[in-house]
Amino acid sequence: MAEIQQQNSNGKGGRRSKKLSTKVDLTPMVDLGFLLITFFVFTTSLSHPTAMKLILPADNITDPPTTAASKTISLLLSAAGKIYYYNGDSTGNMHRTDYSAAGLRSVIVDKKAFVQRKFGDASETVVLIKPTVDATYGNIVDALDEMQITLVTRYVLMDADEDENTLITQYKN
Repeated sequence: MAEIQQQNSNGKGGRRSKKLSTKVDLTPMVDLGFLLITFFVFTTSLSHPTAMKLILPADNITDPPTTAASKTISLLLSAAGKIYYYNGDSTGNMHRTDYSAAGLRSVIVDKKAFVQRKFGDASETVVLIKPTVDATYGNIVDALDEMQITLVTRYVLMDADEDENTLITQYKN
């Protein structure tokens, strides 16, 4: 609280103006500040990290499932935001794209449309995601995000083999 201290006059003649000293007690203001801080700390909800759910196959599978080559597309994730891709098992027909909506997303949507026309079910599309040694963790996450956006339910994360790495270096040159 505010407190005003008055001084008594010393009894000498003449009128002197009284000098008043003010002292402000800031304790209630500090208490209010701490109450506000604790209120906002208790009422704010902290963001919880979310993780993408990956369905992993069992370790003891002896006979892996097979699929038609025309239902698959292979994505070779490379450095600098570049993706090399080919349909089926024809590595000779390799193309390059990027992570934009007009790039990777349109490639996947086109492949799903092809599988829909040929086999009658777009959900049979299989995407093979193959990061190269140049790919970053962010590239893999971006590719997995595109699987979620385009509603691809069948995708495999695997290593690129030597032939694919050789083809990428030839394609760059």
